[in-house]
Amino acid sequence: MRIRDRRAEDVPEINLVPLIDVILVLIIFFVVTTTFDTRSVLKLELPSADARPADNDPQALSVLVNADGRYFIDDREALRTDVDSLKATIIEVAGDDRERAVLLRADARTPHQAVVTAMDALGQLGFKRVAIATAPASGARTAPPTQ
Repeated sequence: MRIRDRRAEDVPEINLVPLIDVILVLIIFFVVTTTFDTRSVLKLELPSADARPADNDPQALSVLVNADGRYFIDDREALRTDVDSLKATIIEVAGDDRERAVLLRADARTPHQAVVTAMDALGQLGFKRVAIATAPASGARTAPPTQ
């Protein structure tokens, strides 16, 4: 009598049921723990900008913030980058005139905190007419000069 080896006829198979169960549990976990996009909830009305340049006030106080976060008030540099040092430099340059317009110019690579610090110092000193200088976008049309 011939005895056959049954192991040679067995075909290996992969059981997919446990794999599908694990993937389903992972999908449920990610769906439950994912934070949903909250920007769609906020209704914002963004400000619009006019293409016409504003009249430049020759008496405007110029606050310049370079890419490194250093401050220059007109032609004077603030020695440190903290609010108190910046306020002291603004007081030395501007004096007591808080009605004077301020033109804040910041490099595009300036850290956001440096601009906020400058605005905070100006606000604490009581300046109300603060304008932020921008460059026109490339390809933007400007209004023709009026005669």
